[in-house]
Amino acid sequence: MKLKRKKVLCVDDEPINLQLLEAVLKPNGYDVILTRNGSEALEVIRREPIDILLLDVMMPDMDGYEVCRIIKGDEKFRNIPIVMITALTEKDDRIKGIEAGAEEFLSKPFNFSEVLARVKMLIKMKELNDRLHMAYKDIVNLTKYGGMAIQYFNPVNFNLKNSIDSIINQAIRQQEKNDERPELFVVGINDEKKNSWHWTMYRFLDRHIKEQEFDAKSHELLPIPESGMTHLAVLNAKDMKKSEMAHFFDKIRETSRAIDNAVLYLSSKLCIFALNYGHDVSDYDASVLNNFVVQSLFLKHLSSQVQETEDAFEYLVYSLARAAEINDEDTGNHIIRVGRYCEVIAEYLGMDDKFIHTIKLQATLHDVGKIHTPPEILKKPGKLTSDEWVEMKKHTIYGAKIIGDHYRLGMAANIARTHHEKWDGSGYPHGLSGEEIPIEGRIISIADIYDALRNARVYKPAFDAETTSKIILEGDGRVLPSHFDARIIKAFKENLSRFGEIYEELRG
Repeated sequence: MKLKRKKVLCVDDEPINLQLLEAVLKPNGYDVILTRNGSEALEVIRREPIDILLLDVMMPDMDGYEVCRIIKGDEKFRNIPIVMITALTEKDDRIKGIEAGAEEFLSKPFNFSEVLARVKMLIKMKELNDRLHMAYKDIVNLTKYGGMAIQYFNPVNFNLKNSIDSIINQAIRQQEKNDERPELFVVGINDEKKNSWHWTMYRFLDRHIKEQEFDAKSHELLPIPESGMTHLAVLNAKDMKKSEMAHFFDKIRETSRAIDNAVLYLSSKLCIFALNYGHDVSDYDASVLNNFVVQSLFLKHLSSQVQETEDAFEYLVYSLARAAEINDEDTGNHIIRVGRYCEVIAEYLGMDDKFIHTIKLQATLHDVGKIHTPPEILKKPGKLTSDEWVEMKKHTIYGAKIIGDHYRLGMAANIARTHHEKWDGSGYPHGLSGEEIPIEGRIISIADIYDALRNARVYKPAFDAETTSKIILEGDGRVLPSHFDARIIKAFKENLSRFGEIYEELRG
């Protein structure tokens, strides 16, 4: 991709004047478009991007003043500089042109050197104005992207690649003109846990982004900075040939066409190359790229910190649950199995991901109240006395008190309090029935009983999967189908094989 030549639109009803302008401008690197009246000129401007307009004043049908007023009155085109070419010398004529919006004037017959000087100066001014306009749009995009990133930020499931995809698709892609954004991106992300890099190439084709895998060993061709350091640079085609990254650019050229310029960001975690801008790149382009990258890396860092906190939270939940099992003959996998059973039922019932994750974790605390239950009661091989049974039932209340009322453990408290309540109202500690029992309490009720039946206890033998399911679905006197919500019985019945698989996987 070569930098585009600047387009000059010349408007004059005299063919000789158009020929003279073309003879001056074309050999000096400009693309020249010639039109003979104002209507044609307006059609060209609406059809393709024009960098400067050389406009004759005295023309039939629509004079230069009217053409100038129409262009300057349209927000989309008003930044096109207009040079009015005129043989008129009266001050009032020039004032009329200024009022119409013209930036400069050339007098006929015009001086070739003056024409080139005016055109060069005004195109430079337009580039600066366009850059200012781009800066404003980039600030808006940065603000918009930052707001969206925060709004949809999920620290537990944050993915850096998805964030980079979002930058490319939502921010840089939104530029109105092709020369305001690069046509090619090469992105490398370091998976520090696996000590490997993943490289992706993004290409703009027909207003769509084509994504493809790139050479996985590309980082070996780059001067990756040490951890904590970054490298930001702007390179043109000449710089690339002399750069220590020349072999890397050669690798890109194998799958793409010529590379004319690049803005790059290098770090030990992330490398981004934005290639083939349609304009001369500058430190400003590097700054824009850097700002987008910094936002994503900040969210990644924040996600890591939140995830560490989340991991610590889950570890403490499991630690407390294991402490409650100290007097149990099971290996401790009982609490994990019950969480997994609850997960299966919640998925079948169509609960949302947050509920499913929470019940899988917090169901492990269902028996935490047994910490307060005397070991001789927990390990008694025979039938409990009435006093002992009263004491045993208290573990539901103790559990809710131990867990407390923190909002993060609200489900765990409900589970501890209600996992022995029954749909028909015959459970404890409060004799709740039907939907008075929270859904998490109804789910764990069947999960806990299934696992209790499968395991041997001092007061009972272990039952196989078939016997256990028959007891729950048909009843045996102590366990009855009426104890359970019908929807949850159906979920259990439809997932018997998964329950069996979980038990076998975690029985040790």
